[in-house]
Amino acid sequence: MDFTLSKDQLALRDNIVRFAREVLNKDIVERDRAQEFSRDLWKRCGEIGIQGLPVSEEYGGSGLDPVSCAVALEALGYGCHDGGLVFSLCAHLLSCVVPLFEFGTDAQKRRYLPGLCDGTLVGVHAMSEPGSGSDAFALKTRAEPDGPGYRINGTKTFISNGPVADLVIVFALTDAKKGYYGGVTAFLVERTTSGFQVTQRFEKMGLRTSPLGELSFENVYVANDAVLGAVGAGSGIFTHAMDWERTCLFAAHIGTIERLVERSIAHARTRSQFGQPIGKFQAISHRIVDMKVALEAARLLTYRAASRLGRTRTVSMDAAMAKLFVSEALVKTAVDTIQIHGGYGYMTETEVERALRDAVGSTIYSGTSEMQRNIIARWLGL
Repeated sequence: MDFTLSKDQLALRDNIVRFAREVLNKDIVERDRAQEFSRDLWKRCGEIGIQGLPVSEEYGGSGLDPVSCAVALEALGYGCHDGGLVFSLCAHLLSCVVPLFEFGTDAQKRRYLPGLCDGTLVGVHAMSEPGSGSDAFALKTRAEPDGPGYRINGTKTFISNGPVADLVIVFALTDAKKGYYGGVTAFLVERTTSGFQVTQRFEKMGLRTSPLGELSFENVYVANDAVLGAVGAGSGIFTHAMDWERTCLFAAHIGTIERLVERSIAHARTRSQFGQPIGKFQAISHRIVDMKVALEAARLLTYRAASRLGRTRTVSMDAAMAKLFVSEALVKTAVDTIQIHGGYGYMTETEVERALRDAVGSTIYSGTSEMQRNIIARWLGL
């Protein structure tokens, strides 16, 4: 399968890399230390179309195919050193914008997508709960019929972008007897809705410019037109969003891996010890070779998964394999980059240590590595 980039894709990549380098990397050490989410940078990203890549132009997007979206997000991860901002952008796009575009009514799309695409609004989806992280079958949040609408009660935790969200796709049980398959419904809830509250903002090891929080829904009333897709269709919507997230969010991580590989090569060529560049030592050169091999394998797995989004029944397995491999390759690459840089890599000013802190979470969010192996095993009939 040939994934040679077209002229349009190459131009897209170059434009995003240039924009990220010129606009998004200023004061990143300070913003990371202060755990600052920048609405200004978010808006700047909206101006060049990052938040609406696959959305049709009719609703304010760019109308890109999934592979081109992966190319664009890889370029963002390569050019932007702010892993938290990249993560927030991807979470917004892949877990909120994509399912709204794919499953929303025309009225819902016209109401929300233009603002979500141009950077005016921040979107999230809310599935994880204090007692159900990987175990979506243990969902406790309920949505009960109330006249021409529903009352939502429950708590969602570890919600990326939660503290700054303007629109939340919240998953709630509407039929406990049916359970996860057929009994979960997705609802669109605006930040200003009575009963909705951000109850916590968490401090994290990495991705510190991406806000993470806990959301409370206390007798939140929404009309029937807030249902996304159909009543009972929440599990399918969630799976679709996860397929996109496990593919295209991790395309951004491929860009980060490539940047770390290039930085390690440059350091190995210019740092001398015992009378020669450290890259001449096999302990260093072989480590970098392994990083390069992992980079290319990760890219092929991810692009293949992207090419199958919306086209093949087994795309969930492809997305799980890409997510599993890329996340573990990212962590290993970040560790190796610090080792190659030695004491300098451990210092905050070099920004290498931040790459490792940001990388560690990748084996947890979007489904842990253990869950990805379970998903793949099920597809293999095991």
